[in-house]
Amino acid sequence: MRRPLIAIAFVLVAAMSVASVPLFILYEDDRLTMADAVIVLAGQEERLPVALEIFERGVAPTLVISDGLDPRWTAANRLCRFGDPRRIVCVRPDPYSTRGEARFVARLARERGWNSLVIVSSRFHLFRSRRLFERCFDGKLSVVAVDYSALRVPIAIAFEWTKLGVAIVRRGC
Repeated sequence: MRRPLIAIAFVLVAAMSVASVPLFILYEDDRLTMADAVIVLAGQEERLPVALEIFERGVAPTLVISDGLDPRWTAANRLCRFGDPRRIVCVRPDPYSTRGEARFVARLARERGWNSLVIVSSRFHLFRSRRLFERCFDGKLSVVAVDYSALRVPIAIAFEWTKLGVAIVRRGC
């Protein structure tokens, strides 16, 4: 009885490992075009410099920083406190999740008449982020990946599989 369970577990882990490569490791960025806003998702400090570079190149007139008021995220916190509030918008989504970010940004986009967004997040997070934002926002989405330490990849992917499962089960925005 034990051997078939071990074989099934092995096959499942192998299948998930193979599927992880295109979903979380090699997921491609979109070609950048002009947009109404650049959105940097909360989670890792490495995301902000990439979003800032895109914003400063003039790809979009507005930068939205999710959870930029968190005092532990010093660079974002500084921008949120001292940046131009017409160009830099700082939000704390509720619920505090990628789904919450997608809902909040979609509402902000409706209020401001935005039709296109650039989402900046970690490469392992882009597949799920795109799916959640597509459920909430009807406009054009582009995603831009921020690479991360190879040491964090296995843990990040394990969490991402779990979160993707939740996103699949919970339909709608």
